[in-house]
This record gives sequence, structure tokens and C-alpha cells, in this order.
Amino acid sequence: MELDAGLLPDFARGCAVLGSGGGGATSVTLAGARQAIVEHGPVRILRPRDLPADARVMTVGTVGSSPVMAERVGGVAEARRMLDRVERVRGGPPAALMSSEIGGSNGCVAVAWAARLGLPLLDADSMGRAFPRMDQNVLELAGIRATPAVLADERGRTVVVDHADGPWLERVVRATLDAFGGQAACSDYPLTAGQAARHAVPGSIRRALAVGAALAIGVPGDPAPPIRRVVTGKIAAIERVSHAATGILVEGLGRDQGRLLRVEAQSEYLAVLENGRPVVVTPDIIALVETRTGEALQVEVLRYGLRVSILALDCAPAWLTEAGLCLGGPAAFGLDLPDPGEGVR
Repeated sequence: MELDAGLLPDFARGCAVLGSGGGGATSVTLAGARQAIVEHGPVRILRPRDLPADARVMTVGTVGSSPVMAERVGGVAEARRMLDRVERVRGGPPAALMSSEIGGSNGCVAVAWAARLGLPLLDADSMGRAFPRMDQNVLELAGIRATPAVLADERGRTVVVDHADGPWLERVVRATLDAFGGQAACSDYPLTAGQAARHAVPGSIRRALAVGAALAIGVPGDPAPPIRRVVTGKIAAIERVSHAATGILVEGLGRDQGRLLRVEAQSEYLAVLENGRPVVVTPDIIALVETRTGEALQVEVLRYGLRVSILALDCAPAWLTEAGLCLGGPAAFGLDLPDPGEGVR
């Protein structure tokens, strides 16, 4: 399979939905991916099992503030500098790239880097969605070491973090981001194709494409699986703390007239409740999309009166394990709600 410029709009739309309201907007990184493909050609998409089990895989992503990401596009040489540094740290070149986070802007970042570096991109990722912390990923659940990790910026400056577990990597990177101006590219959780085949979330590229294509002309009345429509209505009220939305009330319209649902949010959408009962809960994926266009809405752009549909998608099975729910379930965000495995679905 090849990912070309014609497929990118559906892919980016799907990544935005899988971002669950976070992960950064795809508008800028979509443009970067399109330019990279125009200049360097389509990106080959491989399954992890298409490579030798011991082949090196380089994860790709960005960390930092979403508003900063929208303003600082990054340089075209950034990918090559990162690759050179990763090769020196790991003792050899990678055979393929893998997105660290398919949800939000990082899905398109991985495509752009794969095109510029002339490397294939694995149809897999580390989360299956977006999460706010670097250590909230399935590679952490599998016990894969988070380091050595490499940070880089568009000016060629790099930082290597070693001998740190996932939570410590998160702490070190967040402290370092101030020096990088709020944003950096990152390659962490070094792994092989065999490890990716066993532990990464499979089919991430194809899932994003399928979701994006399904919503290309707006939200149908009854979306096809794997998308579940929870309600269609308008935003009736938004509770904010320090300008961030924490509670969104959606009043049903049309066949959903009379329903009132509350969406709990932080960096991402975390839960949907109706009459106090949880309908969808993290780590399952919640998306608020503009009903007419099917475009996913990030938490920070919500406003009163928007016509939206609340959609839900199942998370990767690894998130429904005891360890997965501890890392990405409602309790991880301070919510006293039942887990998806306790009858919420």
C-alpha cells in the first residue's frame, strides 16, 4: 500500500477523530505531509511483519504545546538530523518509521518524515489514539524501554535522554521543552519490527483512512462500524477553568430532541454522561465533530451553538487490561467513573 497526496485529506480527518479532542490540529501538519509527498513521492505502508523481526524501527512524533505546533512548522532538515542522531545512538539505521501517536497532528508528521527520509511507515502506532503523556502508550504496557530517546528542533539542536523509564522521560522532556521554545520532535521507545508486531497497535494507518473516508461528507445518521454515533445536537454550555473546557453540555436535536449529555474534558475528551450515567469513557475514543462537515473539533476550539455529533470508537484491546486501564482509564485523569470493561460500552 502507498499513501499518496490524494489519500491525505481522509487520513488527516481520521487522525483528528482519533485524537479524541487533543493531539494537536492536523491542518498545518497535513500541509507539511502533502508538500513532502509532492517533493519526494508517496510513502510505502508496511505491516510490522513485512520486515525482519530484528529490523530497527524509529518512532516519530512531536511533543509540546498545540498552539506552538501550529505556529512553528519545523524545518525540512529536521528529519535528517534526527535520523542521523538516532543512528548514532542505536548503532545503525532504522528500516522503517512508526508514528508514536496516530491521533491528532502526529499521524501526519510521521507521513512527512517518512517521505523526506525515503523510509517506509509501519501500519501501527504506540497509542491507537492521542493521550497527553508520552508514557501513556502500549509500548510502556509491554515493558519496552522508553530510552534512549532523542529530542530535536528545527535548528538542529538535539538532546539524548538515557537511563529513564517512561514516567521519568515524561518529566525530563517537559522540563526540557522550555529550552526548545515549547515544542520538539521526539523519537522514543526504540524497538524492532518484531516488537512492533507483538506489542504496537496494529492497523493504525488504515483505520485513520477508513474513519476519515466515512466522515468525508459529514456525519451520516447511522455511521458504519467502527464509528458509533452517541448523539447529534448543539453545544448548549461550556464550563471552563483557566480558559480550558472541562465540561461541555450537548443538547440533542432532531431525533435526539430532549436528550442532554455532558462531556468531561481535559486535554482530550474523557467521558460522556447522560443522566449521570457514563455512556463512553476513556480509553475508548470520544470525538466531537461538526455535523455538517465531519471535521473533528479539538477541545480548545469549542464554542456555544456549534452543531456537533458525539462519536465513539473502541480503543485498542491493550488499553482494556488492568495495567492499560490504570494508565489510560478514567482514574488516570482523576475521574471517579467505571471503566469501559465494567459495562459502559
